[in-house]
Amino acid sequence: MPIVPGLRSPYVTVAGFVYFPRMVDKIRLHAAGKLHPDFINNLGKAFDDRCCQYLGVVYPALADWVRANPQATDEQVWAWAQQHGRVVSQNDIEIWNGFMTKRGWRDESNEVLQRRLKENGLTPEAGVDTIFDYIEVDEGRPARRQSL
Repeated sequence: MPIVPGLRSPYVTVAGFVYFPRMVDKIRLHAAGKLHPDFINNLGKAFDDRCCQYLGVVYPALADWVRANPQATDEQVWAWAQQHGRVVSQNDIEIWNGFMTKRGWRDESNEVLQRRLKENGLTPEAGVDTIFDYIEVDEGRPARRQSL
């Protein structure tokens, strides 16, 4: 994927919850006409969909609210999601973060990760063990293992 200015790492959190700020960035960038076309077909799908399902919100409603409130902070978008979905506990956040940050490592999505690594000529030295790590490297940031 191309490097998109303003699109944060999936490891960035709001209220300690990974990926949510990245999803909000994609909504904002798309609304501003700054989201690379490679990302547009997956808006509201894949990790976006999984995130919304976990929070109990409907992606189109979240996206509509974000577009209608362009000055809203991540915390305000998070508050909207908590109000219109389910309130997640610290335990829920820990479960989500553990699941998402390990996606691609010894699970059914490992096949996708291995295919992407091969397509991009990435070797084990790249430090990519998960989908989040792949996103990091693909967007020019070091893999998490490499940056610890």
